[in-house]
Amino acid sequence: MAKIKSTKSIVGLDIGTNSIKAIELTPASGSEGYVVTAYGYKEVSSQQPLKDQIKELFASAGLHTKKIITAVSGKSVVVRYIMMPKMPDEELKSAIKYEASKYIPFEIDEVMIDCVPLPPMEEEKPEQVEKEMRVLLVAAKKQTIEEHIQLIEETHLFPLVIDVDCFALGNAFELNQKFSASAGNMDKRVSAMIDVGAAKTNVNILYGVNSYFTREIHIAGNDFTEAIVKRIGLQPAQAETLKRDPGMKLEEVKEVVSSIIEDLCHEIGLSFDYFEHQFDKKVEHIYISGGGSQVVGLEDALETTFEKKPIRWDPCESLEINIEGVDPVDFKRQCSQYAIATGLAARIMK
Repeated sequence: MAKIKSTKSIVGLDIGTNSIKAIELTPASGSEGYVVTAYGYKEVSSQQPLKDQIKELFASAGLHTKKIITAVSGKSVVVRYIMMPKMPDEELKSAIKYEASKYIPFEIDEVMIDCVPLPPMEEEKPEQVEKEMRVLLVAAKKQTIEEHIQLIEETHLFPLVIDVDCFALGNAFELNQKFSASAGNMDKRVSAMIDVGAAKTNVNILYGVNSYFTREIHIAGNDFTEAIVKRIGLQPAQAETLKRDPGMKLEEVKEVVSSIIEDLCHEIGLSFDYFEHQFDKKVEHIYISGGGSQVVGLEDALETTFEKKPIRWDPCESLEINIEGVDPVDFKRQCSQYAIATGLAARIMK
């Protein structure tokens, strides 16, 4: 077991619609790697203030630090990939405030803006790269950020960064690739990360480990559950279990969710088409995660639609596990649900 530097731990806190997930990463002493030192999961209840549920999760999971990275998402967050004249980073930060008004549906004084220049793809023409650069622009409503920070501070936690869900997927992938012995040459590979949550599906298409397309699709796990509740006549908790483990009702559940899966695959396909048209590159690998991705029939539908087998990936595959604080069997069984939380905690690298 790796020795750890516990004073430098960070918790990735994923506050979802149906559940709260947290994972704590700590630098391994004497090496470049990281160790999973604690994790926790709690279903969200409408009968209790959210801040109290977060407090309970931290108390029960045995998390060692109050330093957290968390995220916002939804219609109050806008992500755009834009072309701008080539300029130094310090000039970009000033110029983006004027450029952003062309791309976001909010008043500039209502939002917080951030941006980062993206590295050019290898095939881009040198004369174009010399004159222009592709910039990732993110804008989030100040009210959304302030409300999120207030919630976190009411739990007596310390938010270091407020991230965006879809980028957390890319950060988790980058972390995994950095320390994976089997990663190979990722620089020219196009990978699609698809995280199916309760209320939405996040799509992040990466060239290497850099994000070049993101989208939220509002078809996800709750839609599968609601369809089963209506058609088979179960309670929501029973339907949640049945959509992942239908047993003798396999064919019935497949039939119930098939049209929703078809709609989801269609929307994912539109995302792939847009990316491939923009960059003249094919999505080569599909990685799926999230609790909603466990619905029966989804993996087969993705393989049939895109003619490539999706990979149910483990975002912590290349990380060590501190067996004194983490049950490795239990953790590995549900690790696919921790992709966003892991990506948030992956900010520890930066």
